[in-house]
Amino acid sequence: MNKPSAPTPRTQVKRVAEYASYDTALLHAIVDSAYVCHIAFGDANGSHCIPTACWRIGDYLYIHGSNGSRMLKRLQEQECCVTITHVDGLVLARAAFNHSMNYRSAMIYGRFEAVDDAHKRVAMEAFMEHIVPGRQVEVRAGNDKEYNATTVMRIALAEAACKTRTGPPKDEDEDLGIAVWTGVLPLVTTRRAPVVEEGCTLAAPDYVKAWVG
Repeated sequence: MNKPSAPTPRTQVKRVAEYASYDTALLHAIVDSAYVCHIAFGDANGSHCIPTACWRIGDYLYIHGSNGSRMLKRLQEQECCVTITHVDGLVLARAAFNHSMNYRSAMIYGRFEAVDDAHKRVAMEAFMEHIVPGRQVEVRAGNDKEYNATTVMRIALAEAACKTRTGPPKDEDEDLGIAVWTGVLPLVTTRRAPVVEEGCTLAAPDYVKAWVG
């Protein structure tokens, strides 16, 4: 199994190091809560940071795309950095420079590898289950043409660092007498009511009914 252990020169958090963690369970939780990651890489045209859908199986983060994707081609040739961030709140302090955010973030370093055909279908079915659990068994599965046109890649979660912040503002002692509201403005991802496609007359399945539950 690939698990973060001691930080490497690339993952060692130096700025506000007390917010850092190299815990595998926390890393997995941050990845599992994400639908999108950002991948930084370079090519002859410069540096790029591209958002793409992601999911986890075991100790790997997975992505997919067209066989012709510039990013997927470059990722097989070089090291890269993958980031995920969840913002949980805006932290309002007494001093402007003490304002902050509560967040959960992860940075993953390494090189992606292409998934072979034998594992590609399993990986894509896991992707569907990550998006909407229970959906895969109801829809048409991918056919050979679709799979042949798709590249699935994964990167080990072995070299990674998490950084999180929670809690109230942290003001300097000399600012505690300033008469201004302080606290946290929480931010959450809200699930809205499902919108049925016009012409769809089927009853909503349980996983749709549970979407806002």
